[in-house]
Amino acid sequence: MVGLMGRVTGTIGPGLVGEVIVRVRGGAEHFLAYPATGTDRIERGTVVMVVEYQPPRTVYVQAAYDS
Repeated sequence: MVGLMGRVTGTIGPGLVGEVIVRVRGGAEHFLAYPATGTDRIERGTVVMVVEYQPPRTVYVQAAYDS
């Protein structure tokens, strides 16, 4: 999971549990998501990279590209 790219489907930020969709195992799956740095706010539609995975359905992400 770490290093895979995904797209935010529910805003991620401090105090928020967001959601991302990641292409894995030949399909796409939704995961609960938190910001990797704890203070970032990542808006819906942003491409992100998974930096930490906690089974079964939680990921910590950061924006894949500077905006």
